[in-house]
Amino acid sequence: MQKRDVHADQRPSESESPTQDQGADQTGAVSRRSFLQAGALAGGAALTGWSNSSAAGTSTEGQERGGDPDGDRDIAGASISQLQSKMAAGRLSSAELVEIYLRRIAAIDKGLDLRSIVQLNPEARRIAMQLDQERHRKGPRGPLHGIPILLKDNIDTADRMQTTAGSLALAGAAALRDATVTKRLRDAGAVILGKANLSEWANFRGFQSSSGWSGVRGQCRNPHVLDRNPCGSSSGSAAAVAAALATVALGTETDGSVVCPSGQCGVAGIKPTVGLTSRAGVVPISDTQDTVGVHGRSVADAATVLGALTGVDPRDAKTAASAGNFSRNYTQFVKSDGLEGARIGIARQFTGATTETDEVFEQAVQVMRDTGAVVIDPVEFPSFDEFNADQSELIVLIYEFKRDLNAYLSTRSGVPVSTLADVIQFNIEHADRELKFFGQELMELAESDVFSESEYQQALVRGPQLAAERGIDAVLAAHDLDAIVAPTNSPAWPTDLINGDAFLFGSSGFAAVAGYPLVSVTAGYVFGLPVGITFMASAWSEPTLIRVASGFEAAADVHRAPRFLRTFQQDESGAIAREKTQLTSGASALKTHASKLDQFLVPRLRRLNYL
Repeated sequence: MQKRDVHADQRPSESESPTQDQGADQTGAVSRRSFLQAGALAGGAALTGWSNSSAAGTSTEGQERGGDPDGDRDIAGASISQLQSKMAAGRLSSAELVEIYLRRIAAIDKGLDLRSIVQLNPEARRIAMQLDQERHRKGPRGPLHGIPILLKDNIDTADRMQTTAGSLALAGAAALRDATVTKRLRDAGAVILGKANLSEWANFRGFQSSSGWSGVRGQCRNPHVLDRNPCGSSSGSAAAVAAALATVALGTETDGSVVCPSGQCGVAGIKPTVGLTSRAGVVPISDTQDTVGVHGRSVADAATVLGALTGVDPRDAKTAASAGNFSRNYTQFVKSDGLEGARIGIARQFTGATTETDEVFEQAVQVMRDTGAVVIDPVEFPSFDEFNADQSELIVLIYEFKRDLNAYLSTRSGVPVSTLADVIQFNIEHADRELKFFGQELMELAESDVFSESEYQQALVRGPQLAAERGIDAVLAAHDLDAIVAPTNSPAWPTDLINGDAFLFGSSGFAAVAGYPLVSVTAGYVFGLPVGITFMASAWSEPTLIRVASGFEAAADVHRAPRFLRTFQQDESGAIAREKTQLTSGASALKTHASKLDQFLVPRLRRLNYL
């Protein structure tokens, strides 16, 4: 592949960026032809319902020097409970809140080229006004009444928006039916504001990918430092929430795709137990590991949304196991003193990737001690080495992807693909738009059935044995723990579309293969870049994880709004903000074990930790 000017490829001219009129019919819907012509094929923005006038007040100084580009941050960044209080008192309406977010999206997502949003809901204003009228007549339906929410663009909406998974192959027509989680949000009174950008196909396409890049929208950026990566695959969901472009957002996770963007963008993320939230109507990777989660600026906001998503769904057999294990109100578990008396195990096998990450983690552990947690330090996963050298997860994902994707595609019409083989061929035919930065090796492996049914069945057994029975469950039982904690991420790496992600480590793998929940919260900052920590425990332990994570969040109190810096800056004195201290800790899993693995397994450790 010929190397090209990355910035030229990813930054269309003003004439290429669509407006409300460009590429839209009289009803505001977008056809496949207009969707592609309106910038998608050029890596531009296919944002329906986006008015140029919304960005009129964008500050050039704010774009160059960082900082908030308008005066709406206090409301846009408010919590769900704060917004509901304002609406109940008549000081704010849902329609006004939607307008605030639309102004910010124009000023930040377009004006600062954040690229966290793929498309806007052209009906959002009307829905918000209807919900305001309903509130006046009947009162609110619940805590999400009138709250604007973004959905990752692999979650179906049967409206005037499309569901593309970031791929031009799915552009053309809307889904025929809402995803179950979409319907539940609508029933709860939420306003679906739009679709968030993502790593194309939830990062299950090729080895040399850049997290947050999609053929439809281009490269999503990190709102703290714009040339840094937001991680993925739920990149836009986390970036948009951090930037206060919506109150909350849904993401999906197969392995790390909620918690890693949470960590690198500085928001809270809840990755639920597989089966707690329905995957019906969600573009899949793996029936075994996929789950729908939430990004919020606080654990409380994420927990509020989670309660609206739960319940058994006949469209998703995995949810049957949630009967008797789910709650409709997870905010009851949010406790400012949630760490007091909690037994927390410190998983140092995930440290050692960077000195900076370890420093933040050490400070977080001290916060837990100071807040009254019973800290067991260290705890060790008995199967750690075996798990990181094992192929079971890779076998399951590759085997299931073809079958699960083909089943999903059978529910779509009006798009040019109906099978994985069609997607692969579409990408070849549109290589200059889809394959210019990285390939589709994972798709090709899945289509070729590289693993047998027997190998798949063995992996279904061996993976959970290593991840759950001899992993998370063993650690919890050995020390009578409420939760285990590990670093979520290193400081965000510079985005590199040519070479792909400079990913160092992930701590989500054990929970991914076990199907267990995770909650990630911001623990601190390194040179202005967020670093998160992740709490993990066994299936259906969301109440406990929300309690301890919210307790840490309250005690640490480190959240910062993004500054939208163009690139990394030294502090005002011109010197590096702090000195590095030498910490003795274990080497990262990748550094320790990569030498033991063949070339086929190394990409698994480097690429499949954030699907």
